[in-house]
Amino acid sequence: MSGSGAPGPGAAPCRFAHYFVLCGIDAESGLEPDELAGENFDQSPLRRTFKSKVLAHYPQNIEWNPFDQDAVNMLCMPKGLSFRTQADNRDPQLHSFIITREDGSRTYGFVLTFYEEVTSKQICTAMQTLYQMHNAEQYSSVCASSSCSMDSLASSIDEGDATSLAKLQRYNSYDISRDTLYVSKCICLITPLPFMQACKKFLIQLYKAVTSQQPPPLPLESYIHNILYEVPLPPPGRSLKFYGVYEPIICQRPGPNELPLSDYPLREVFELLGLENLVQVFTCILLEMQILLYSQDYQRLMTVAEGITTLLFPFQWQHVYVPILPASLLHFLDAPVPYLMGLQSKEGTDRSKLELPQEANLCFVDIDNHFIELPEEFPQFPNKLEFIQEISEVLLQFGIPPEGNLHCSESATKLKNLVLNDLVNDKKNGNIPSNAINMYELLKGNETIARLQALAKRTGVTVEKMTITAPLAEKERDVKLQCEEVELQDYKLNVQLREVFANRFTQMFADYEAFVIQAAPDMESWLTNREQMQNFDKASFLSDQPEPYLPFLSHFIETQMFATFIDNKIISQWEEKDPFLRVFDSRIEKIRLYNVRAPALRTSNYQKCSTLKEAAQSIEQRLMKIDHTAIHPHLLDMKIGQGKYEQGFFPKLQSDVLATGPTNNNRWASRSTTAQRRKDRLRQHSEHIGLDNDLREKYMQEARSLGKNLRQPKLSDLSPAVIAQTNCKFVEGLLKECRMKTKRMLVEKMGHEAVELGHGEANITGLEENTLIASLCDLLERIWSHGLQVKQGKSALWSHLLQYQEREEKQEKHSAESPVAVGTERRKSDTGITLPTLRVSLIQDMRHVQNMSEIKTDVGRARAWIRLSLEKKLLSQHLKQLLSNQALAKKLYKRYAFLRCEEEREQFLYHLLSLNAVDYFCFTSVFTTIMIPYRSVIIPIKKLSNAITTSNPWICVSGELGDTGIMQIPKNHLEMTFECQNLGKMTTVQIGHDNSGLLAKWLVDCVMVRNEITGHTYKFPCGRWLGKGVDDGSLERILIGELVSSTSDEELGKQCRTPPQQKSPTTARRLSITSLTGKNTKPNAGQIQEGIGEAVNNIVKHFHKPEKERGSLTILLCGENGLVAALEQVFHHGFKSSRIFHKNVFIWDFIEKAVAYFETSDQIGDEEGLLLQRSSCKSFCHYVAAINTAPRNIGKDGKFQILVCLGTRDHLLPQWIPLLAECPPITRMYEENALLRDRMTVNSLIRVLQTLQDFNIVLEGSLIKGVDV
Repeated sequence: MSGSGAPGPGAAPCRFAHYFVLCGIDAESGLEPDELAGENFDQSPLRRTFKSKVLAHYPQNIEWNPFDQDAVNMLCMPKGLSFRTQADNRDPQLHSFIITREDGSRTYGFVLTFYEEVTSKQICTAMQTLYQMHNAEQYSSVCASSSCSMDSLASSIDEGDATSLAKLQRYNSYDISRDTLYVSKCICLITPLPFMQACKKFLIQLYKAVTSQQPPPLPLESYIHNILYEVPLPPPGRSLKFYGVYEPIICQRPGPNELPLSDYPLREVFELLGLENLVQVFTCILLEMQILLYSQDYQRLMTVAEGITTLLFPFQWQHVYVPILPASLLHFLDAPVPYLMGLQSKEGTDRSKLELPQEANLCFVDIDNHFIELPEEFPQFPNKLEFIQEISEVLLQFGIPPEGNLHCSESATKLKNLVLNDLVNDKKNGNIPSNAINMYELLKGNETIARLQALAKRTGVTVEKMTITAPLAEKERDVKLQCEEVELQDYKLNVQLREVFANRFTQMFADYEAFVIQAAPDMESWLTNREQMQNFDKASFLSDQPEPYLPFLSHFIETQMFATFIDNKIISQWEEKDPFLRVFDSRIEKIRLYNVRAPALRTSNYQKCSTLKEAAQSIEQRLMKIDHTAIHPHLLDMKIGQGKYEQGFFPKLQSDVLATGPTNNNRWASRSTTAQRRKDRLRQHSEHIGLDNDLREKYMQEARSLGKNLRQPKLSDLSPAVIAQTNCKFVEGLLKECRMKTKRMLVEKMGHEAVELGHGEANITGLEENTLIASLCDLLERIWSHGLQVKQGKSALWSHLLQYQEREEKQEKHSAESPVAVGTERRKSDTGITLPTLRVSLIQDMRHVQNMSEIKTDVGRARAWIRLSLEKKLLSQHLKQLLSNQALAKKLYKRYAFLRCEEEREQFLYHLLSLNAVDYFCFTSVFTTIMIPYRSVIIPIKKLSNAITTSNPWICVSGELGDTGIMQIPKNHLEMTFECQNLGKMTTVQIGHDNSGLLAKWLVDCVMVRNEITGHTYKFPCGRWLGKGVDDGSLERILIGELVSSTSDEELGKQCRTPPQQKSPTTARRLSITSLTGKNTKPNAGQIQEGIGEAVNNIVKHFHKPEKERGSLTILLCGENGLVAALEQVFHHGFKSSRIFHKNVFIWDFIEKAVAYFETSDQIGDEEGLLLQRSSCKSFCHYVAAINTAPRNIGKDGKFQILVCLGTRDHLLPQWIPLLAECPPITRMYEENALLRDRMTVNSLIRVLQTLQDFNIVLEGSLIKGVDV
């Protein structure tokens, strides 16, 4: 895979295999229990694990791929040695493994494990002794507790039954005089590329040579020497034939423009998981969650892991990748990083017994039971249904049911009867792996049927594993075909499925190059500044994508695999292109040629893959016509009499002949010398650039591992020091990730707020913000689950919070006698009536979340609590408080855990504190259906009016998500609390009364409303009278809200204040008309015209934003600097008021006079212009009448506001203004110099208002309630 076959010095890297390895029992050291594998001693000795050793490996070492003895031993025999007697099943089993080195390059191992009779007397005696001890212990415990806890075999035995023990011993016993003891041994090939089929065949032929009655044609050394030193790697795009013990073996390698090599049968992956499950797991891998595969069978773990990761092309998994996690490495599941690991399940244990450190972001894949558990929140893959449909069409052509296969999903008991029948069924049956059929044929001739039934008892698992194929007579099939039909079908299916997946990415990222930011002049400066650089224009890319893709893509472009892909693209300016990238780019080129930059690329229309046939053909051609044949195995110069053939025993190989290869192998040395020359050229080029190679490599590694906390666990060294060092790396990595995430959230959000202030362009969308917050939640979960002592619940953070809550509540009960005075303090205002201060309380915020019945899981609660704390700007403070309870932290976490590293913890809290600089609405905007308690206070101006009115006041609060409906305010009260469904960000308050009683008139300064969960407080300024015969005679008013900064910010806010989010992004708070001149002096004509321009401009900007980002239009129309206020200024300019100080002639009076004039004047003309004028007059009169007859007690200024809103909505203002400017009442009511009497000003006003014609303006219900036009 990545860089695995890279040529090094000399011819060596072109070899097909690097090492041949033999592992098994070391007769000298005898039986050593394997403590690391963590087996308990309740198990009967035959079921325990013992240490295995690497008995031999050839050659001793290769410089470009050093032999890692511990890792190879651990992966060849992940469970250590296992023993059997003649009564047990001893079928050979095949599995493979992968070793990922620290630089990300990979080596593959293919292992055949078989059983060999134990000839050492010592070991047999030791086993007998272990059994006697075990049985004695077992007997005493049965007598003591009259219950028996043994193996899975014993679980069905009746408790305390005396015969049970006898039964047990018969099953699980070993008697040296009666039984033959067998022990596992394995042979393994280690190769640079994953030629699974070829290696499997070679090992099986080797094994058959050992077990057959006749010795092999040549000594085994000849075949091993041949594959190690004389079989080259097939060149790209070619096929190669080499020889096993009995038959030739074919392998082929894709060409430079084809998908990279993948030899693991995807057929099995789809049969094991089912299509729907596979696509879900695939999506989790793309989003870099933690993936844990779980199966009894090592080969299944490997097949699924390798199968799914090959489908990622052109991307590559960048994090911890251990498809087979040896029992001794279970502590790696504690890794607080994305990982893809495979864990072997023990027979008889179920998922519930599996203790995993963290599950908040875990995708758990139980392969044997056809079952997956998914993380709670994750987006679906784009066009998922059409995608699944296309894949299932390919599967059905090959006879594979898309829902997966019987032998995976059905329970073991049903299978016992079915396996036999299936084996006898026709060979094309898609329900059964074809290699199992061959196995049946192989057994048919020379084994008893009883053997087959024993196999069936193993519930199908070994049918799957047991892949020994019968030698098929060539003459029975098409002679031209060099490999078996079944294998060819697998190759074709593999490549066609991979083409379908690759085609999805080619379609989705066809335009990716346009968004790559190539900022650096040369590689050196790019590598040194990599961390600070933006290398992909995410916001523009997302804005260009179809809406349904966004939830997935916004997450995906934040992943490490996407970042590495873009890095590779940038590096390709200076270096040879990454092979994956080269193939991907050539495919995009091809699409462009066919589509000529078709707009179809940007739609969400599903385009099927069109290259399936040709992909399958190229493989078929390679297998029909073999390009290269390797040298035949031949006799070596060996000592006579050594390695004598003995049936059933793998001979001791002569190491001197296997230690080195032939001195010169001309046939393929030349290939590697050209590769070497290219290497040298590249080296000279990089030296020419002037960057020291080592330094450059270091930079490259650092650049590539950005955001990666740990490249790959080292499997070999398990000393406590190394484990501690690994944990240190985890801690460093988590801190670095936290720094980068908070920085990104700040930069994006602050960039956005700068735009609200009128600087630059916005580059964060609500979607992107949500993605960043979700990834912060994920990071916190990973930090909280690092180094846990005991796992409780699926969310480590929430279980910590719960334990904290329990302790605090106990203390509260004790200290209940001394009440705290914090809760009673109130916020002062001019009138002395205020909102009581909200108490800051971590526990209170937890209770809010616990009361949300919509959230059903701990992971969901933890995320809601994080969002709430972030919105309240208390996240850092809350977590600091949580961690201040050191006794609790010590109880829950091991010494090395992140949360117990003081310095890092402080830095982490500091990074989180920086998020308080920006406003998030990540709780309010996500939990839209929850019930929220609100508190409102009406603040009257006491100096000029009575504080309480005798009439019956009412209030209605509206927000972006809904309104409360009209609520009566209790008599003689100015404060009330009410509960209703989340209103979102609040926009307007309607306040009014019924004008009853003696003291009905009421002068209201403002209304304050607070969300009691998030603490967001909105102020709705009024400053006007409510009552008949005072002000404009209004009994109800619509007030527009703005978000008030919280108390803690107030001091800070006096010096610097970002605009309240609620005043909508676009009302940039430049010095407005009123604040420029003070309340008393009137603005001049220039300022008024500027105000109109600004108000209209803000509305235009509003509509140019993506729909989800727009904020409130109400504020842009009716807010402080909105369109209504700006037009009011125009109409007030030069208005003749009959009283100087207290104007009691209103604009509405002029409007009504104009209407009276229009209705009485019947100038009849037949010109077109007049007709248009007549229809405008008609509409104007109709609207004014509708407002006047509405069943609402709105004053004259309120009516003018409604008229402007309706005129804007229906695009009528530019028609009405010239009518008003030319009607006779204007001369009576306006001065000569008034703006409305200046023709040029009126024309420019009309032009400005016409810019709103293209927009579909939707008014909030509260503004025009009851007005029927």
